[in-house]
Amino acid sequence: MTHRSASASAGQIRRAAEDAAAAFPALMIEAERVAQAVASGLHGRRRAGPGETFWQHRAYAFGDPVSAIDWRQSARAADRLYVRQNEWEAAAAAWLWRDPTRSLDYASDPNLPTKRRRADVLATALAILLAQAGERVGLMGARERPFHGRAAPALFLEALAAESFADAGARPPPVKIAAGARIVLFSDFFAEPDETARAVAGYAAQGAGGALAQIVDPAEEDFPFVGRTEFEDLESRDRLLFGETGALAGDYRAHFAAHRRALEDVCRRYGWAFVAHRTDRPAQTALLALFMALGDPGTLK
Repeated sequence: MTHRSASASAGQIRRAAEDAAAAFPALMIEAERVAQAVASGLHGRRRAGPGETFWQHRAYAFGDPVSAIDWRQSARAADRLYVRQNEWEAAAAAWLWRDPTRSLDYASDPNLPTKRRRADVLATALAILLAQAGERVGLMGARERPFHGRAAPALFLEALAAESFADAGARPPPVKIAAGARIVLFSDFFAEPDETARAVAGYAAQGAGGALAQIVDPAEEDFPFVGRTEFEDLESRDRLLFGETGALAGDYRAHFAAHRRALEDVCRRYGWAFVAHRTDRPAQTALLALFMALGDPGTLK
């Protein structure tokens, strides 16, 4: 939803992609700052488990620390290096998804970040914390294998920035997820709750736990508009003009609250967490809630 005029063209989409690339360093710095604010109040979250003593090997990949290379195993192969990973690391990963639709491009005030910017910061900051905890992090829909090692957050953000805008029909992809994996979906979730429920049900059926992170602009929750106001849907470009917008405030807020309760019910049904975040609130508050909601590996099933 927006009360500002907006239009799209191939040139604008290209410029938006260029702007996103230019903003890469600043976004990473912001994400690192938010992650550090949360990390400073947390202690290590890794715990020993059966996987700590049972190891398997995989090919060395960019981002793996040299210390992880198993030189004895690598000596048996003439053309590649191998690293060893414990049983848990082989099976589990955290997969993040950020809504690619234009609905997230809204900001009601120039002093506020767009929902997309805040979602990108939160997703990248969460990737930083997870990587620091020794976990693998993947971007759903971007590639089949998750990122790992020190370079994981930068590689994650690079893949996120490379994503193109999608139309209103874009929803969390019905990908195959390993049992025990955790998923975090970042969106305003303004689609019908039943659509979100179908996505969550599909992941839960595969043994994955996770969380929904609903990112909204304060105007979308408070509905502060009065007088003659035109609203435009950033995805469909449909417009609605109201003569006395203030008269709609009560019904709108009631509908917004009911919609959020429906999302909370979806999460409750499948054992997922629900985190609501407004772009006028500190990002680290939502990040801490998400990080704690994920818990120790294997606790969300």
